[in-house]
Amino acid sequence: MRDERFVTSWSGGKDSALAFHRAKRAGGVPQAIVNVLDESGGRSRSHGLRPEVLAAQAAALGVPLHTARASWASYEAEFTALLRGAATDGAAAAVFGDIDLAAHRKWEEKVCAAAGLRAELPLWLEPRRALVDELLGLGFRARIVAVKEDALPAALLGRTLDAALVAEIERLGADACGENGEYHTVLVDGPDFAWPIHLIAGPAGVHHTGEGMFRVATLDLVLA
Repeated sequence: MRDERFVTSWSGGKDSALAFHRAKRAGGVPQAIVNVLDESGGRSRSHGLRPEVLAAQAAALGVPLHTARASWASYEAEFTALLRGAATDGAAAAVFGDIDLAAHRKWEEKVCAAAGLRAELPLWLEPRRALVDELLGLGFRARIVAVKEDALPAALLGRTLDAALVAEIERLGADACGENGEYHTVLVDGPDFAWPIHLIAGPAGVHHTGEGMFRVATLDLVLA
């Protein structure tokens, strides 16, 4: 990726942040981060983050944030449009933080092909626990904003991910990286941030996923 401009599919969490970091470390030139919000524009589709939190992350990264609004039904079309805009602006690749879910990679390659970009997955097929350990070792700081209720207790919401919490997550029978949807995070600091993001806890809630398959407990983390 040396000297190539890239756009990152930015969930706001740890895996997309590590993918961004690796792409940048490989010599890629960050062009923007992209995120799809819900129809109201009040939350991100993936992690339920407020747009002002995403904007604060983008400012700390020193890159523009490009967003679109979509229902789950229109998500693919809106996301592809974001990628096409990135290609028009000069991006050669789109970076994703997926690790080993083949269906996700297939979809990402599909939308990138439609947009005229190459899909890059810098974390692909690496051991999940090793990736979490790398994150922590590099100084990334992330807080838990959502947990799948049949996988992890809501008491984990708001906690900062560290070695002790990762071990606790594994003892509870969940994947250390949360790659199966057990939990989601919001990045508050890291090696690519010019400054940390300060968040405070707002109200907690519960919602069903877009597929209606399971309940997710969420915590609203807002700018301090």
